[in-house]
Amino acid sequence: MKQKNLWILLIVLAVVAAAFVFFYRSGGIGSATLEEQNVAALPLAGPLSEASAEVSGLAWYEDNLILLPQYPNFSDESSDGFLYTLPKAEIIAYLDGASKTELEPKPIKLIAPGLADQISNFQGFESIGFSGSKVFLTIEAGDGTDMQGYLISGTISTDLSQLELDTTKLTLIPTQAISENHTDESILVLEDRVVTFYEVIGEAVLADPVAHVFDFELNSLGTIPMDNIEYRLTDTALSSDNEFWGINYFFPGDTDLLPSIDPIADVYGNGKSNAGFEHVERLVKFEYSEDGITLATTAPIPLVLTEDARNWEGLVVLDDRGFLLATDKFPSTILGFVPLP
Repeated sequence: MKQKNLWILLIVLAVVAAAFVFFYRSGGIGSATLEEQNVAALPLAGPLSEASAEVSGLAWYEDNLILLPQYPNFSDESSDGFLYTLPKAEIIAYLDGASKTELEPKPIKLIAPGLADQISNFQGFESIGFSGSKVFLTIEAGDGTDMQGYLISGTISTDLSQLELDTTKLTLIPTQAISENHTDESILVLEDRVVTFYEVIGEAVLADPVAHVFDFELNSLGTIPMDNIEYRLTDTALSSDNEFWGINYFFPGDTDLLPSIDPIADVYGNGKSNAGFEHVERLVKFEYSEDGITLATTAPIPLVLTEDARNWEGLVVLDDRGFLLATDKFPSTILGFVPLP
């Protein structure tokens, strides 16, 4: 009788152990119930629809979506190039089914004389934000692990015909880690300050990550601490005075950024498709204060994954509907809409 009970106990322990392994590998107990959101691709026309556009940031200027190519002169190397814009009304008309026409972003002429020549190993623009007609952009430069970020500002014309940068003032953004091809690649423009975020702030890369803070004249106001988040933080978008969302992305080739555990998935779990792929594509919410930036106690929004990892580089909040996201050239240029759960 004792031997029978022992066998029953061993079987129970084996079942419990198997269940633990299953839930751990799939991201936690919540993985089966965490709701994923589909990305609805909006059809694009014109130069920005080409993968060579390498969209690296999104922002709102009034009721106009501004799309930032990493290299604005990708379609015209004889000039400083162009940013692009889409009216919010056209985007909503398409989402509501009132229009079936392809969306063709209109060019905004960039004026930035000699900018690339001032910066050694200029690697293009990474993020953009506005305060009224004043614009702020981050720039990436360097080669390999010798990377450096910069902050620059300028103005956009009210008719959206041109955006002019003040190339007489570049502010260096201190590098936080020796990491290949990573700098401060996302930005928030608040009421009286600009906040920039390093792209990789996983615990193994940075034990104590910070966000850099600047005034509107690009003078440093120091740093504020922030929570670690694994993988990459590729763009941010303000959703209220003290809350914002970020794109949290992992490309399977970035083995140096693969953590031993994923704390967010351990707490909230993964969605169904996320359990079947190596790549990670999700939106994560943060809370901001002058004392620090913390992960909000809000479940992340995992995207329904496809076979190809989509390198999401741009993010804005679309009213109370959801989000607009944009990829760079991997796997192609995609402007997508993600509804709120």
